[in-house]
Amino acid sequence: MTIAIVGCGALGSYYGACLARAGHAVHFLLRSDFDAVRANGVRILSSAGDFVARPCVARDPAEIGIVELVVIGLKTTANAEFARLLPPLVGPGTAVLTLQNGLGNEDALARLFDPRQILGGLCFVCINRIAPGVIRHLAHGRILLGEFSGPVRTRTAAIAATFRDAGVPCDATDDLDLAHWNKLIWNIPFNGLGVAGSLGIDAVRTGRVAPGTHAGPCVPSDVLIGSPDWLVEVLGLMHEVIATARALGHPIAPDEADAHIGRTREMGSYLASTLVDHSAGRPLELESLFLEPLRRARMAGVATPRLENLCAILESIDSERLVERDADGGRTVR
Repeated sequence: MTIAIVGCGALGSYYGACLARAGHAVHFLLRSDFDAVRANGVRILSSAGDFVARPCVARDPAEIGIVELVVIGLKTTANAEFARLLPPLVGPGTAVLTLQNGLGNEDALARLFDPRQILGGLCFVCINRIAPGVIRHLAHGRILLGEFSGPVRTRTAAIAATFRDAGVPCDATDDLDLAHWNKLIWNIPFNGLGVAGSLGIDAVRTGRVAPGTHAGPCVPSDVLIGSPDWLVEVLGLMHEVIATARALGHPIAPDEADAHIGRTREMGSYLASTLVDHSAGRPLELESLFLEPLRRARMAGVATPRLENLCAILESIDSERLVERDADGGRTVR
């Protein structure tokens, strides 16, 4: 299978390396890691076994051309680049799979291509990029795939089998929206509180930053579930997400929050992707992970005071970081 990986951070590099190891013709669209991956391949450090994959590399999508499958691992802050990066890769028979977080990504792709070509995937994996072309796989790895425009088709099942044959647990679902909301139960508290918690729990509870408050380090997953005060906030957010999903017609059981907490305990001390972005001075994935779910909660008439406060704090943090970038000529002051 000919496959293009667009967005070769931790996520795209890990799954692309697995597919390349399985013998597929995998092309990485790269910027900063181009020289490292061309020279040394992609190195995966994993408790399941280290390996090196050597995908084809390109700086321009036109160098790759039309492929059978495009896998998108971009941060959602780069979705404005879809129209520039993707058309050279997509023909009438190309499947376009986004593995991005949050809501609205498939909709953006369906405005560019035939909606029947669009798939969404949810990744349940703990990974970090620790150096150019070097990915540390900590735990998990399962992907759940679904069609944007309807139930599972033969094509969807075949792509799921392709991932499984590459050593990646992968299933298909007839209800992609339900799957997205189920993952938001975890993503919103652990990505959001981990960053907002750098300003302290009082800021998180009120949605306001007290004068003289200074950001501390991000709050990893084990602290969020190990502290009684933080656990109250985590569970409160989870139940707001569940209430919103149920109001929108997605039958998620209230005890799903406890199941997410149990899986999080298995991860140990983990920094979710938004925490890594914040620590590196990159923009936060506010729109898809936080603001769009909040908009949908409001449309459904669901009260989400904790999510309201969380969004206010995260917007404040991101706005301040943007001012710092502009003041420093585009470079972030940290």
